[in-house]
Amino acid sequence: MKTKKKRFGKIFLTAVLFLFGIACIFPFIFMLSSSFKPLNEIFVYPIKLIPEHFIFTNYTEVFSEKYNFIQWYGNTLVMVFMIIVLKIGIVTLTAYAFARLRFKGRDILFLVLLSSIMIPPDAVIVPKYVIFKAFGIVDSMWSIILPSIFDVFFVFMVRQFFLAIPETLSEAAIIDGCSHFKIYSRIILPLAKPAIVTMILFTFIWAWNDYMGPYIFITSPEKQMLSVGIKMFQVNNAVDYGLQMAAATLVLVPILIVFLFCQKYFIEGIATSGMKN
Repeated sequence: MKTKKKRFGKIFLTAVLFLFGIACIFPFIFMLSSSFKPLNEIFVYPIKLIPEHFIFTNYTEVFSEKYNFIQWYGNTLVMVFMIIVLKIGIVTLTAYAFARLRFKGRDILFLVLLSSIMIPPDAVIVPKYVIFKAFGIVDSMWSIILPSIFDVFFVFMVRQFFLAIPETLSEAAIIDGCSHFKIYSRIILPLAKPAIVTMILFTFIWAWNDYMGPYIFITSPEKQMLSVGIKMFQVNNAVDYGLQMAAATLVLVPILIVFLFCQKYFIEGIATSGMKN
């Protein structure tokens, strides 16, 4: 009797999770389907996921000279690359300092740093705009890169991972005459690859999909990013949803590829980063 109840519970839970998964993936399926439909078939009711008239013109039109899609793609790739490279250096060095160095007021400073997470991002938009305008970086890629390269959440996560690495390794390296920078670069970083790859994955997704930053700080169409550029696909001042769906599908491809290759490190990094306080 207990075995039957247990089996029924597993079947029920599987069915619930399956329906939940279908609900989560449905917007993506609808987007992919709509990218191959003419505009007049996208919002027909009842919804038809298989197009009656299968077309590729939405994709060819996206790359036409009317739009700056290739330019936006290049801008976004450069912006994301710069953020990832600079963030890896700044976050890992900061995390190493809080995890391995002993200096007065370290724990209080780290607590103050963590408390900054509670500040809503929307509350600092105006101050950031004023500062960026004073430095002359409004309407440039740096207005998006600079606020993104220091992330308190990842400082905390990477620090926790560093703390999980046995300190005896650092002590042995110091006895052998290694400096802190050599310990950081040759011992700690290679062992912290799962946490770093996790940070890269999240950073890539957040930076790639960032809408608010480009929308507020970048005004020139040719300097714009993909997230804002997609809404510019219009025909005769009307939104062409077929073009938008095709562009959104192309924008999503790099995220899927990155996650497929990095999911192992992503899971390992999340699991290990909370091993030690």
